[in-house]
Amino acid sequence: QVQLVESGGGSVQAGGSLRLSCAVSGYTGYTYRRNCMGWFRQAPGKEREGVAAINSDASTYSADSVKGRFTISQDNAKNTLYLQMNSLKPEDTATYYCAAVLGYGCYSGTWDRSRDFGYWGRGTQVTVSS
Repeated sequence: QVQLVESGGGSVQAGGSLRLSCAVSGYTGYTYRRNCMGWFRQAPGKEREGVAAINSDASTYSADSVKGRFTISQDNAKNTLYLQMNSLKPEDTATYYCAAVLGYGCYSGTWDRSRDFGYWGRGTQVTVSS
């Protein structure tokens, strides 16, 4: 059974940094197929939005609101997905979720379509104060 577990959330002041991690387990059999991992976030009263995604070939996509500040990466040896968040702003405050599409990739224009992601973590809270 595929499991995704996020960690690394917390409270920081504006301008600070955090690194989120997502440990992935149980996806034996998908290892050599094209997969996509993503980070989404949801603030209170708002819809869930895509933050960034990365394919198994290391191609990446990110939202305009985080370009130049957030970097998505993966360590295949550790089965871990990361989101390095720098220059954090109060509007980045949200619950951040790790998600996976296994056996299929993400593509430009649709990478942030949350309904395509079949596996989700429980989320980790990020709070940025001004």
